[in-house]
Amino acid sequence: MEERKKQIPEGYMEDARGHLVPESMVKDIDKIRDELVKGLVAKAKDVKAMLQVFKNAAFEEIEQFIELSASEYDTSLGGNKGNVTLMSFDGRYRVMRAVAESFVFDERLQVAKDLIDQCLNEWTASSGPELKALVNDAFSVDRAGNVNAKRILSLRKFNIEDERWLRAMAAINDSLTVAGSREYVRIYERVQDTDRWEQIPLDVAGV
Repeated sequence: MEERKKQIPEGYMEDARGHLVPESMVKDIDKIRDELVKGLVAKAKDVKAMLQVFKNAAFEEIEQFIELSASEYDTSLGGNKGNVTLMSFDGRYRVMRAVAESFVFDERLQVAKDLIDQCLNEWTASSGPELKALVNDAFSVDRAGNVNAKRILSLRKFNIEDERWLRAMAAINDSLTVAGSREYVRIYERVQDTDRWEQIPLDVAGV
């Protein structure tokens, strides 16, 4: 949505509270700071727009190449948005298309936690502190109150035959929903003649 700019009368500046202040009452250093910040913000928005154009073009070109490659085998991969890595012929450059999915759990996750707690309470003598620590860590939340899906799902690797544990794992599976996915393009350059790769940064912090 395009931001609607507020019309400021000539000879005035708007302060942080939305009040109009005559420019004659604003210190020169405040005017210079205001001009610097707004100038950098305008340039940053231009760079953001350029990166968005690059990202869209990169995804489109990668998808077109995948379809071209598939056509050599008389098939089509239409709609395939999985991870893929492409290498330059000389082995110096690598382009990766990555898809990261985000997951959420519904109320059945609490059912799973209650069932697991029942198991742990009964196994107090034999389960050992390590399993309890792993479970507690898996269900811990971050500052925003969200659980870590990867840690929760890692509990499924334990080969435990207790009927309550199995029901808990089923509840975890049923409670899991893919909330969305984000696609990334990462570009790497080989470091001289080594096996190390250096990502070409496309963010301000990495430049």
